[in-house]
Amino acid sequence: MILSGKMIREKIGKEIVIKPFDEKNINPNSYNLTLHNELLVYNDRELDMKKPNEASTIVIPPEGLLLEPGKLYLGRTAEYTETDKYVPMLEGRSSVGRLGLSVHVCAGFGDVGFKGYWTLEFHCVQPLRIYAGVGICQIYYHKIEGDYAPYTSGKYQNNSGIQASLMYRDFQK
Repeated sequence: MILSGKMIREKIGKEIVIKPFDEKNINPNSYNLTLHNELLVYNDRELDMKKPNEASTIVIPPEGLLLEPGKLYLGRTAEYTETDKYVPMLEGRSSVGRLGLSVHVCAGFGDVGFKGYWTLEFHCVQPLRIYAGVGICQIYYHKIEGDYAPYTSGKYQNNSGIQASLMYRDFQK
């Protein structure tokens, strides 16, 4: 079952944390999250799963930043979220999708217990100018049934910004 927007509002500050929270971002069954002003881009065209891949920071200027097709940009939400009672899910807003921008390649599923900022994986089908502070995606929450142990110590838990892939750590076991 997905929580309604009214239920999300009721749970804020109790079982759901969204900081900063803005009442106008509540939707019928989700909450709009906004784009932070920084992006990461990988320095090399060829990436390797077994090693850290260096990336550079780009600041989105007030006049916006033109994204290029065929290039991956990592961004993040301006909002910090957490919950240990619900499964958080992230999707791009339909208005953003209608401009040809994918907000996540495959990482829209969060684990119950996740705490942090959401790293976004942007890919566009044609050149698109983006702006910091825009409502870029929406978070929604599923109730979880059965016994579970919340996510507490994963690679991306308690992050403080955009995170490039840490998959190389999986090979270090």
